[in-house]
This record gives sequence, structure tokens and C-alpha cells, in this order.
Amino acid sequence: MRCLKILAAAWVFLAAPWGIASSIAGPLLNQEHRIQSEIDSVFKVGSKPPPTATAGSMSVQADGLRAFSFPAPALTNKELKQFVIGDSFFKRNWVEGPASTTARDGLGPHFIGRSCAACHVMDGRGAPPMVEHDVNIEPPVALLLRIAILDAQGKAKPHPVYGEQIANAAVAGVTPEADVEIRYQKIQGQYPDGMPYELLKPTYTLKQIADGLMDSKLLHAKGVVQKEAVVLGPRIAPQLVGMGLIEAINPNDIVLNAQLQKKLRNEGRTAISGQVNWVWDIQHKRNRVGKFGWKANVPSLLQQTAAAFVNDIGITSSLFPIESCTVFQRDCVRLRNSGQNAKHATEISNELLHQVVFYQAVLAPPERRNVTAQNVLRGQTLFDQAQCGVCHRPSYTTVPAKPKYGLNESQLALVPPSSVLHKQTIWPYSDFLLHDMGESLADGRPDGQANGRQWKTPPLWGIGLIPAVNGHPHLLHDGRARNIEEAILWHGGEAKTSQQSFQAMTQAEREALIAFVESL
Repeated sequence: MRCLKILAAAWVFLAAPWGIASSIAGPLLNQEHRIQSEIDSVFKVGSKPPPTATAGSMSVQADGLRAFSFPAPALTNKELKQFVIGDSFFKRNWVEGPASTTARDGLGPHFIGRSCAACHVMDGRGAPPMVEHDVNIEPPVALLLRIAILDAQGKAKPHPVYGEQIANAAVAGVTPEADVEIRYQKIQGQYPDGMPYELLKPTYTLKQIADGLMDSKLLHAKGVVQKEAVVLGPRIAPQLVGMGLIEAINPNDIVLNAQLQKKLRNEGRTAISGQVNWVWDIQHKRNRVGKFGWKANVPSLLQQTAAAFVNDIGITSSLFPIESCTVFQRDCVRLRNSGQNAKHATEISNELLHQVVFYQAVLAPPERRNVTAQNVLRGQTLFDQAQCGVCHRPSYTTVPAKPKYGLNESQLALVPPSSVLHKQTIWPYSDFLLHDMGESLADGRPDGQANGRQWKTPPLWGIGLIPAVNGHPHLLHDGRARNIEEAILWHGGEAKTSQQSFQAMTQAEREALIAFVESL
């Protein structure tokens, strides 16, 4: 028990403002005595409950359908105008080009959704498609499939025909790449106290394949012989609140998370040891700490948004000026860059891309609920005892944000983002590191430095409001978990000990831990 208390105290230390922690931001393993001193000093105080305002002055008091859609308080009039414009281009459909609606044409040729909001409904979390008799009865929209071919060293390469993502929709005159079939296998389990549970394990199959996914001659010509070299990675659209605050987290905090976890693991206090995903920043032409995406494979909100535009909607930008068509897809190539902006080489201007990025950056996280309820307070203690907080690190203080979001028409020029993101003490509950989550959750698809068994720790803020906003409680990277309980039960690999701790709890204790997570 003392080990658990010290471990929890370590994360309170990590949650301290960086005016304190920056003094030890060097190589952690070479400064163990200073770290232990900090841990011991915090241990005397003990863990404190997170505040109601989990995003500082960025928080809003909101629930219900629009809980994820409010702008941050205290935006200037100019910023509110940017927010409204960004909201419009985030939610409204793009159309096939050329069209009279020149600002919104250029859809496809291949796409998954016609707008950002098609996947991020109400700025919230996407849902897997409807299922009857354990198979989907509608095409997925908010759930997409990444695709890759693994070389002899296990490195992921784009598929020679389909690139990096399957598009199951297309404009007139273009054939969709494939239909996606999802089948669910029921897995029965039982807690030590005798209470049963059921999990759903999905498998993904491509149907109506347009251009010969498994063409052996083509694959052999590209250096691939076995069908097993083709891997599919499901990804569901996450909720968007707090994205700008995540951007404003000092990347050194995330590096320090990995260093401290390694130290605690070497001391035998935990089996957890996360990894930073260093990924390529297209804008700045260098490797940076990955923060976004299910495998932390994207370094910035700008790059995440531009990549979604081109891959999910078929809209080109300055960052991604080429449509996702390969030479084998002649109908797609014929209609590339068909929008009115094609004469300017891209289909969304830098100015409009900026507005959409800014809109996401200042979406305000809702305040916590039921913060003084006894089962919520009890649940926090159990959360710490199960070592959930090792990966789901509670708190950070954002740094004065460097200019990132601004774009002008001629170049990717930088202008300061909103000051509401600066120096906020926030409680997202994530270390933003990669963790081996076990074979049951593995998709086999590497991404950057992430292997096929690793996933980024997702933030937990707002998780309790997903059912109110999106009408479903589905969680994890592919939506297989139908509630928080199932999401915990799917934890394996590094998180197996925490999952076993949860299973060993009484029903009342499990319900209390879930109540705490829902309060976030």
C-alpha cells in the first residue's frame, strides 16, 4: 500500500506547475535524489481531488447535446468571429467540384465523410456502425480503416493501390475503394465475485474491393508475397474538446513522463513504461513529440486537421497538396483537384484551414460533475490504487503558447493563437505516451515509432458526457467497448495489473471507480 501511495504522490508531483518541475527536466535517471526529494515532499500532502474546472479558465459549465461545442470563455470579438467561421467549415458538407459553391467544392474523388462533423458529430466522438446479428448493417463513417503493408522488418509501407487509408465512398464516376464488413465475436467472462460480463471482439474484412487488394502479381512486384503482410487498423473519431490545450502542453512534460515511468518500473513499483512517439512535422521539417491520433502519430493540430481533410474528405491543402490516389486508380486520378481552388493548387485555402484549426483549438472542456459525491471520491482512491493514474497522468500547466495556428494565403506564416490557452492548469488525465496494451487490442499496424500493439493513452476529460452528446457510450480506438467497464476489461499488456486490480474489486468498488471516471 505504501508503494501505491508513493506512486500516486509521484503523479501529484508531475502535476505541479512547471515553475517547480522544470528544475529537474534533465535526464531523470541521473537525478534520482532530487526526484525522490520532490516525491517525499508531496507525499506529506497527499493526493488532492481534481477541481471542478478541469481546464482552468477554459472550462465551461455544460451538459447535454451541446456540451462539447462551446467556445472558450473570454475570447475576443475577433476570435469569436474566427470561431464561427471555423465552425461553419467544420460542420457543413463539401460538394463535388466544380460547383457554384466555390468555397466548398472539391470533395473526393475518394472520401469517407462529406464534412468534419460527419465523423465528429457535435464535436464529439464517432460511433461504430449499427449492428444486427453481430455484423454491421450500414457503412462506417466515423470509423475508418488505416491500411499498410509490412516489409520484412515489420515496418509499415503504404499499400501500392490504396495508400494509407480505405475510402468507402466516392464522387460520381469514381468507384469506392471497398466496403467494410465488421463482425463481432462475443467473449464471456466472470469476475472473481461471480458476476458475469460480456465483451465484443471485432474483425474487419474488405468487400467489393475495387482494384484488387490481394492481387498476388501486384503485391509480388512490390516485394510482398504473403497476404498476411496486409494489415488493417481501425480508428474511430475522438471527441475534440481541449485540443488547443493539449497542443499547449510542454513536450518536455511528455518526455519526463516516459523518464519517470522508466524509473518507477526499474524500481519495481509498476510494470508500466511508456514511450514517446517522435514523428515528422511536415510544417517545420523536423521530428517532434507526437500528441494527436490514436498512436500519437501526429505532432500538431494543424497537421492533424490537414491530414483529415485530404484523407477523409479528399480536400487538398498547402500541407497535403496531392489527392490520395495511386497510379492504379485511374478514375480517381482523372478527377483529382476538381474544385475551383484547383487553379491555386489546393482546394482549401490557408486562411480557411486556419479558421477550422482555431475552431477546434478553443473548444472548451466541460466542468466536472458530481465532484463531492462519496462514491466519486472513493472512486478516485481506487483509481490511484489500481495504478490507473500512471498512464492517465492527471494534470499539467500549459506553457505560453508559441505561434502555431495562424496561416495566411501566401505561406504558412505564424501568428499568435488565443491567449486563453496560456498558463492554464488542466486535468486531461493522459501521459500522451505509447503503451503496449496487449495482443487483444493489437491491430498489427505500426505508425511512426509505434508498433502494432501500442496505443496512446487517451485523455479522459469529458468521457462521462459522450452518451449525452453522441447518444452512445462506445469507447476505445475502434468503439468495441460499450461502456467504461468494458474499456477497462480490454486493458492488457502493460495495463494488465490495473485491469486485474479492477477485477478483484467488489461490485460497489468497481461502480465507484467508474463513477469517478464518469465525473471527469
